[in-house]
Amino acid sequence: MPPSEPSFTIGIEEEYHLVDVRTRALATEAPAGFLEDCERALGPQVSPEFLRSQIEVGTRPCRTLGEASADLKRLRAGIVASAAPHGLAPIAASTHPFARTGQAPHTDRERYHTLARDLAGVGRRLLISGMHVHIGIEDDEQRIDLMNQLRYFLPHLLILSTSSPFWEGEDTGLKSWRLAIFRELPRTGLPGRFNSWDEYRQTVEVLVRGKVMEDASKIWWDLRPSARFQTLEMRITDVCTRLEDAVTVAALFVCLARMLHRLRRNNQSWRTYPVFLLEENRWRAQRYGLQGSLFDFGRGELVPYADLLEEILAIIHEDAVALGCLEEVQGARRILAEGTSADRQLACFARAIESGATHQEALNAVVDHLAAESCRGT
Repeated sequence: MPPSEPSFTIGIEEEYHLVDVRTRALATEAPAGFLEDCERALGPQVSPEFLRSQIEVGTRPCRTLGEASADLKRLRAGIVASAAPHGLAPIAASTHPFARTGQAPHTDRERYHTLARDLAGVGRRLLISGMHVHIGIEDDEQRIDLMNQLRYFLPHLLILSTSSPFWEGEDTGLKSWRLAIFRELPRTGLPGRFNSWDEYRQTVEVLVRGKVMEDASKIWWDLRPSARFQTLEMRITDVCTRLEDAVTVAALFVCLARMLHRLRRNNQSWRTYPVFLLEENRWRAQRYGLQGSLFDFGRGELVPYADLLEEILAIIHEDAVALGCLEEVQGARRILAEGTSADRQLACFARAIESGATHQEALNAVVDHLAAESCRGT
C-alpha cells in the first residue's frame, strides 16, 4: 500500500534579540509591560524565550507558503510596533554584533530556571536566536523516513540563512557562529539514522526512563520529530533578517520533503550517508556560506554552492508548482545574488570602517542595519 499523502502544513518560529535603539546594546531586561503589549497584539503566538533579551513568535499551522508569509509578516509587525514605545527594536539575527556572554539574565520561569541549572556555563553563552520550520507529516514512519533523507540537505538550507558572523564585537570568520555556540549543548547536531519510529521512540525512552531528560522536547537536533505536534521540525537555520529570505528557506524545506515523499511513492529514496560525512558539509556551510562549496558525495568532489542550488531548484520544480510556492523557492537565486544577512552585516561593517568609523561605531552601524532590515516589508 503506498504511503498516505502528508498535509505538508507549514509553521515558522522565529526568535529575535531586543536592542536599545539609543545605545544599540542588547536590552538585557525587557521593560515592564512590553510582553503584555506583545500578547495583546499577537495573543498566544508570542512568548518569552530563555533569555530576557529575546522574544519568540510562531505562525499558525498554515496550508500554504502564502499564508505562512502573511502570518509571519503580521507577527514581525506586531513585535516592531510593541517594541517602539519602549525604546526597543527587534533584530532578526542569530547573534547581536557586540553583546557579551552572561550579559542577559534568563527569564524568570521555572522551566528556564531548570534549564539554566542544567546547562551551567554553557547556558550563559546562549545569546543566540534561530528559526525553526515545522512541516505537517502525520504518519510516524514517514516522519522518520523523511528525517533520515532530509539530513543531506540541511547544510544547503543553513547557507541561505546565515546571520551570525559577529560574536562579542569580533568578526568570527564564520557565517553562522550560532551553530558553534549551540553545539556546546547536549543532544545537538545532526540526528543519526533510525530504521523506524519504534527505534526512535525506544532510543528517546532510554534517556527519559533514566531521568536524563523529561521528554523529547529536550532533544535539540538540527532536525527532529516535534515532541508536541505531528510535524518534522527543521532547526539548523539561523534566523533570517529579511522576511522574504525566511519564507524562501521554509519553501525549500517543504518542497524538499515533498520531493522525497514523491520518490518514496515510486519506491525510490535519496541515498543516506554517515553523519561523519554529512557533518563535513555542515561545517563548510557554517564556515563559508554562499561563497563556499559543499562536498558532492556522488561525484566525490567539492562543488560550488551556486551549482548545487541550481540542481536543487531543478529537482523540486514540480513540487514547488504543486505547493504553489515557485516564486518563493526561486527567491534562493536572489539570496545568492544579494548575499545573506551575514554577508550584508560584514559589508556594512567594512563600509563604516572605510568611511572612518571606529570599531564600535561600525558595530553600531551593523545594529542599525539589522533593525532596519528586520522590519522591512512589515
